[in-house]
Amino acid sequence: MFGGVIMPEKSIKLLATGGTIAAAGEDGLAPALGASDLLSYLPGLEQLCHVDAQDILALDSSNIQPEEWRVIAHAAYNALQDHDGVVITHGTDTLAYTAAMLSFMLRGLQKPVILTGSQLPIAHLAGDGRGNLADAFTTALTGQPGVYVVFNHKIMLGTRATKLRAISFDAFESVNRPLAGVLDARGAHWVNPQPITGETALQSDLNDAVCLIKLIPGTRPALLDGLGDLGYRGVVIEAFGVGGLHHLRRNLTDSLGVLRDRGIAVVVTTQCLYDSTDLSLYAVGKQLGDRGVIPAHDMTTEAAVTKLMWVLGQTEDIETVAARMQQDYCGEIGHDNT
Repeated sequence: MFGGVIMPEKSIKLLATGGTIAAAGEDGLAPALGASDLLSYLPGLEQLCHVDAQDILALDSSNIQPEEWRVIAHAAYNALQDHDGVVITHGTDTLAYTAAMLSFMLRGLQKPVILTGSQLPIAHLAGDGRGNLADAFTTALTGQPGVYVVFNHKIMLGTRATKLRAISFDAFESVNRPLAGVLDARGAHWVNPQPITGETALQSDLNDAVCLIKLIPGTRPALLDGLGDLGYRGVVIEAFGVGGLHHLRRNLTDSLGVLRDRGIAVVVTTQCLYDSTDLSLYAVGKQLGDRGVIPAHDMTTEAAVTKLMWVLGQTEDIETVAARMQQDYCGEIGHDNT
């Protein structure tokens, strides 16, 4: 099941959080298997490395929220103190959000943190759980540092993975960045890993008073006007194209400017899956830029949302937030945008 030449003396920690990979049940799938149960489906793994198993959550990933991100980040950070890497099993629906947030919280990693899951339970004979988990361990045993998602024989940077398919085994894509690596019968092959800088540190403070709004033609300004009164400190707007929004009859530009004037961070990304926002291209974009609206560049929506929560957890100074949102920390922004 495992490919490549691996040093057997390495130690990997498996952290289980629930999800479909651990699910069972005749009346609807729900997490039922623990970390040790998952390992029983990988015969021969103990010959390649020492494995410790820990159950930290047992949740459908729809219920993994900012509080759980901190739990996972602390567990991973602690595990890295005396292990050579960490594998995290997670439900697929919010896996991309968790991977992005861990990328920001776990600074300067010198060891791998690999997230994986599956579209069918690991006990399913024709499922993808065993292969994905085996691939995750194979990737972790290479020692390449950083946060990555491993799924369907692909290795994706944690801030670039997005779930595109609800049923297909090929559920995730690396958006606006080539795959970090691939897996085959010979093992894991790195082709585009993310360089790591700085010392390892845990920065898990966040502010979850952030919302995401996807615009449609005719979105009413009142939807935006009430965000400040609801206690939000940041908003990510999925706009049209490179960052367009309507300002005739229903003037969203002024509403976003008012939010910014009230000290609420406004980040504009695109509804298009690929490419980047560019607020300098059209007149409406220039108006947004003049009002202090922050471009998301080529960040995924998951990266933009989690990064804004994380940055607001470090500072609430609006100018500092704007500067840090446009700084590339862990490959979330392409080099041509920085």
